[in-house]
Amino acid sequence: MAGGGLWAKIHKWLALIMAIQILFWFVSGLFFAVFPIERVRSEHVIAAQPPVPLDVAAAGLARLASARVAPGETVQLRMLAGRPAALLSAREGRPRLYDLATGRQISPVPMTLAARIAEADHAGDARAARVSRVVAHNGEYRGPLPAWRVDFDDGAERALYVVADTGEVKSRRSALWRTYDLLWRLHIMDWSGEEDFNTPLLIAASLLALVMSIAGIVLLPSRLGLTAWLRRRRARINGSRTPSAAPPG
Repeated sequence: MAGGGLWAKIHKWLALIMAIQILFWFVSGLFFAVFPIERVRSEHVIAAQPPVPLDVAAAGLARLASARVAPGETVQLRMLAGRPAALLSAREGRPRLYDLATGRQISPVPMTLAARIAEADHAGDARAARVSRVVAHNGEYRGPLPAWRVDFDDGAERALYVVADTGEVKSRRSALWRTYDLLWRLHIMDWSGEEDFNTPLLIAASLLALVMSIAGIVLLPSRLGLTAWLRRRRARINGSRTPSAAPPG
């Protein structure tokens, strides 16, 4: 009884302490299972980009040469908003983006071009509703800076982040993503946004939940009535083995 009482107290108090966090774990786990990560990342609304022949005439390459390509720089040719472009990047320094048709440097990408890039990336006929400049990392975006945030009124509160130096759509955010992010922080008990799995708080909570589970397993036979049934069974067995009194002489 003493041992069972101790385990019962441990289980009760740990359950009271951990109830809210365990609820967060179950709710967030269910949410993660219901919504595929591809949908959370808005990959289902990325417009299909069929292969397009990149028409790079000799004049375009000559213009690229005039951009003073430094030794060790990587040159990547691409189509950007329907026009041939070249991205020059090196290990150090900011990337440079050039329009091959004119030879003009187009990075950092202006607001209007960022909106066109985001609209081309977004499936459907939705048009950019708002464009704002991003110069510091925040809870939604931790990619290269500076960048443009392009918002769409598509019913999902979707926002695309376009890197100003490369014209790349780096991140796609939505109301679903923001809900997922909040539940993820609650799940791993990290509200700083660093996604740290090794916080002392998470380790301590996991240990407490483990002890609570062990206490529950120890108490399970008693809660199911198995302990009382075994006592009654032993009593019957011991009673049947007791010798009867000797008859009087």
